[in-house]
Amino acid sequence: MNAGERVLVISPVRNEAAHIERVVRAVAAQELRPAHWVVVDDGSHDDTLAILRRLAPEVPFMRVVETRGGGSETARDRLAGGAAPRAFNVGLAAVGRCDFTHIMKLDGDVELPPHYLRELLACFAADPRLGIACGDLAEARRGRFRRIPIPPHHVHGALKCYTRVCFEAIGGLQERLGWDTIDETYARMKDFRTRSFRELVAVHHRRLGSADGTLRGRARHGECAYIAHFSLPWVALRSLKAARSRPVVLSGLAFFYGYARAAVRRAERVPDADFRRFARWELRQRMLRTIGLARARADA
Repeated sequence: MNAGERVLVISPVRNEAAHIERVVRAVAAQELRPAHWVVVDDGSHDDTLAILRRLAPEVPFMRVVETRGGGSETARDRLAGGAAPRAFNVGLAAVGRCDFTHIMKLDGDVELPPHYLRELLACFAADPRLGIACGDLAEARRGRFRRIPIPPHHVHGALKCYTRVCFEAIGGLQERLGWDTIDETYARMKDFRTRSFRELVAVHHRRLGSADGTLRGRARHGECAYIAHFSLPWVALRSLKAARSRPVVLSGLAFFYGYARAAVRRAERVPDADFRRFARWELRQRMLRTIGLARARADA
């Protein structure tokens, strides 16, 4: 690993008083510490900001920033309004001139193991084409930690790390629903690889997609699929898969409802014909591979 690597971490947080101290202490304990960490409080109503201010003197590379305005404070569904990437961009603007080699988004409910950044940066060093990466996330369910299933090409929005070159090539984070699918698609369009590494595991202290309710989260993911030009056959298959998750059946219906509602409302999709063609080509390739694997298993 290059000794000149400098990691900028930006954490948009809101109402994370139950988790934020663990998160701060985990980042402070990293074997490879960030060069700079901006924590952006986006209008918390609990003690998040007070806890951050209390801990700040103990973490010299951490800076606490508050958002101004409050549009994302009052939205019924903040994630649908793009609150996270908007707060992230506030943190990025607060840094000023960017001389970092990697830029990472870390949510306020994700606890990293001490070796996380060191090993993730080693993964980037081993693959010059790797543009966006993360480790796995594990959540406590029924008294045990279980990993959140994720395709190897997908990167959790809760702890995405970009090379600076990739981040600039894709134009940063779009302040809209579906940003964490749009950024990956653009990265692959520009010949970067995107990957999650199973050997790296962080703890997610709040169930994924539950901040505004589980079913609302499922519907939001369906709307993301529409915005990103995902095809109806893929959405139908994805809905069937989601239907196996809790709450059973309702999860699948909520996902499909979100897609259909976005279509009826003619939600603004990514206004880029090249993006649409590439996204649908990728989906066709994945569906063909899945069908091929299913046939191979049936013939075995």
